[in-house]
Amino acid sequence: MPDVIKDGRVVADPWQGQNLLTPQELNASGALLGAAAADAAPVAVVLAPDQPPSTIEGDLNRLGLVAINFPVFTDGRCFSYARELRELGYTGEIRATGKFIRDQLFFLQRCGFTAFQFEDDANLEDCLPSLTDFSESYQAAADQPEPLFRRRD
Repeated sequence: MPDVIKDGRVVADPWQGQNLLTPQELNASGALLGAAAADAAPVAVVLAPDQPPSTIEGDLNRLGLVAINFPVFTDGRCFSYARELRELGYTGEIRATGKFIRDQLFFLQRCGFTAFQFEDDANLEDCLPSLTDFSESYQAAADQPEPLFRRRD
C-alpha cells in the first residue's frame, strides 16, 4: 500500500483503492444519497485547479478527503483552495497530490493541507523536516489565524 505524509507522519494511505470522485460525480451522487448522506461513509473528492471549492461547498459535511491536484508546482490556485476550504469550515483531510515539491510543504501546511501524496518516488521520511522549515511565521494563515504581532505579550 502506498504511503503518504499525513499529520506530520508517514502513514499507509487509508484511501488507497477507494474511488476519488470529481465534483461532477459527487453532485450526481448527491441525488442518490439524499437524506442518508449524513449516515453514509465519508466520500473522497479530487479537485482540479479549474474547480474551486465552491463547486463542492454543499457537500463538505459528507467529505472525508478533499484531494487538490497540482498540475505543475507553480500553480498557486491550489494553495488558495485549501485556505478557502478551511474558511468554509471544512475540518477533514485536505491532500496535495500531483506536481508539488518538497520545498512547498511548510507553506502548503500553513494553507490548510494535512496530507501530501507525491507524484514521484520521493523518500517521505526525508521530506518530513520540510514541514518544520521555519520555527515562527509572521503572517496569519489557516494553521495560525493570528499574525505574530497579535500573539506577542
